[in-house]
Amino acid sequence: MPLIRFACTFSLLLVAACAHAAPNRGAEKPAAPSPEAMHEKLAQISQDPARLAAAIQRGQKEAAVCRHCHGSGGNSAMAEVPNLASQNAGYLLEQMNKFVQGQRKSSAFMEGMIKALSPDERIDIALFLSQQPVARKPAGMNPQSLAGRQLYAALCVACHGADGSGSGKIPRLAGQQTRYVEDSLKRYRSGSGERIDPRMAAYTRKLKDTDIRNLAAYLAAMQP
Repeated sequence: MPLIRFACTFSLLLVAACAHAAPNRGAEKPAAPSPEAMHEKLAQISQDPARLAAAIQRGQKEAAVCRHCHGSGGNSAMAEVPNLASQNAGYLLEQMNKFVQGQRKSSAFMEGMIKALSPDERIDIALFLSQQPVARKPAGMNPQSLAGRQLYAALCVACHGADGSGSGKIPRLAGQQTRYVEDSLKRYRSGSGERIDPRMAAYTRKLKDTDIRNLAAYLAAMQP
């Protein structure tokens, strides 16, 4: 009889242990949404004024760490660091996702910061920065930027638009930092780094350093 009671007690303990373990299996971290799902959510929020306002408010707090390099409201004070203000939200989200997936690299600090963001935080930050105004720069063209305008019309306008605003996942270039543009174009031209784009490689392959400087000067002078 004691043996039977022991067997029953052991069975009950085993059942209880399994029942206790089951929620732990179910509580595993859910799989991250796909980039496509994130872009769909961004588009849905963009079309809902109330959700957009809430996302921008959250994004303002979540983007605080970005100010150290990209400036207040995404207006960089450093020529080699890109402006993010008024950048297309879809493009910003796409680039953050690429950092997370290892398809784009930068400083260890920046990579770690972006990888620590949740998918929703990335969406909020992209929407916040996309709504920030670009700091106006003195208008004016010079021989260098005029030469760059001709190159832009021949090579860039089809994708980035006549006003340099881009669209969707195509970046806004108007008002961008000169050094950043020059460095990016040289990487595309040489095919170095992780950011390999067949179209950009084709358009930049024959550019001379002078051409690149002219293009950067024109983009910096464009009124966003």
